[in-house]
Amino acid sequence: MSIEFVLRFIGGILAGVTAFQVSTFMAADLPRSPLDFWLTYIISSASFVLGYLLTPFVTTRPFFWARERIYHATSSDVLAGGIGLGFGLVIGAAAAIPLHFLPGYLGQFLPLIASGILGYLGMVTMLTHKQAMLGFFSGRKELDGDTQGSRRTLLVDTSAIIDGRIADISRTGFLGGRLMVPRFVLEELQHIADSSDKMRRDRGRRGLEVLNRLQKDSTCPLEISDVDVENAVGVDAKLVRLARTMGWSIITNDKNLNDVARIQGVEVLNVNMLANAVRSVVMTGEELTVEV
Repeated sequence: MSIEFVLRFIGGILAGVTAFQVSTFMAADLPRSPLDFWLTYIISSASFVLGYLLTPFVTTRPFFWARERIYHATSSDVLAGGIGLGFGLVIGAAAAIPLHFLPGYLGQFLPLIASGILGYLGMVTMLTHKQAMLGFFSGRKELDGDTQGSRRTLLVDTSAIIDGRIADISRTGFLGGRLMVPRFVLEELQHIADSSDKMRRDRGRRGLEVLNRLQKDSTCPLEISDVDVENAVGVDAKLVRLARTMGWSIITNDKNLNDVARIQGVEVLNVNMLANAVRSVVMTGEELTVEV
């Protein structure tokens, strides 16, 4: 029995009992009718079903989403989010003072709602402008335009590493941001390099050489990350899930991964598409010399 099922059941019971109490209270001052019992029963049953269906969206789903975001967050993300949340709650506490004097339920609930909204807005604002804000607090003057590239993270797929052209592209400065190779991609590359098949072994070793070139010559910082993705099978599925969760992009040569990622709203940089876009245009009548 899963924890989600238990929470669904508890949420359904709470919703059903609440609906029963509310309907009984509202019907207390009304004339009695033989249909009162059935009407209350239908409302309570419908509320139980709604509570059963909607409980995960206010319990487990937000919890797992937040846990995955925090697990993959960098230390600067955590610091920026904490500072923003603190400022937002301080402003919310100040705004709650006059709201507390409102009559009835408004004075009880509006201060809490205002504090929650302002705390959330403070955290989101700080995360959105993280580089500029942290630069301001640390005394470093940085422009938004100067830090925009550093905020972009590009997840590098195994196929793009083995292909090798990414090393030359990264040296030109066109990519921007940082290149990230998750540990599970590196492990797949190592597995290919240790293969008994000579062709696969050569491809894997070529990929490892390309990584060394990226670390030495690339204008983009290369990071080997230990991030992993739970409940995802296969390197491609993990890359797509990680990119969706963190808002990152994927560099790949794999057409299937390219299509699946785009369907799920992930930005994909395909090296083959880039090569086709920048290939030389030969007009009719021109001579072309090819040296192999």
